Amino acid sequence: MNIIYAIDIIGTFAFAISGALVALKKDFDVFGVIIIAFVTAVGGGMIRDVLINAHPINWIGDINYIWTILTAVAITFLFRSRIAPLRKTMFLFDTIGISVFTLLGLQKGLSYNLHPFIALVMGMVSAVFGGVIRDVLTRKVPLIFKKEIYASACLAGGVVYLILGYFNINEDIHFIISATVIIIIRTVVVKYELELPKIKNDLFGK
Repeated sequence: MNIIYAIDIIGTFAFAISGALVALKKDFDVFGVIIIAFVTAVGGGMIRDVLINAHPINWIGDINYIWTILTAVAITFLFRSRIAPLRKTMFLFDTIGISVFTLLGLQKGLSYNLHPFIALVMGMVSAVFGGVIRDVLTRKVPLIFKKEIYASACLAGGVVYLILGYFNINEDIHFIISATVIIIIRTVVVKYELELPKIKNDLFGK
């Protein structure tokens, strides 16, 4: 198991826990919690693979994703009262997860000979659309559409990855630098509560 795959599994685990916590807060039953955890963890990668016609779809080709999600759900049920307050820890895992998912999705797009811009979009889809599906299914406005600089951080890191691709840099260092850019941007914007400009409602009337 290489370090990137290990971080991918950790990110999947963290995303699954975040989905399970949201579902529990909404009083979903056990099946509902598992479904929400599942789509949060692998939904973005699944959409990416469908869009680029990649087979097998990410979680179908690797049973470890299923075991990881089920383990995350079980731990969430057993230790909900202890996990829920750990916002900083979950934020760290979530941020590492989106950085890795962005770059893995970008790499996969490039491996399918997509235009770099399209591959960049696929990386962003991999990272954030699991959360979008989760929020839609739990009747919430997706976070990326209303508040935090989330998808933009993924795109910025992806751009750095594409730029570094033109230089003769070790692939692991290349990956780590790009992931670090995403982590730094996410950390800074959350710490200082930065947001993208919003269009005022009065422009459209009431």
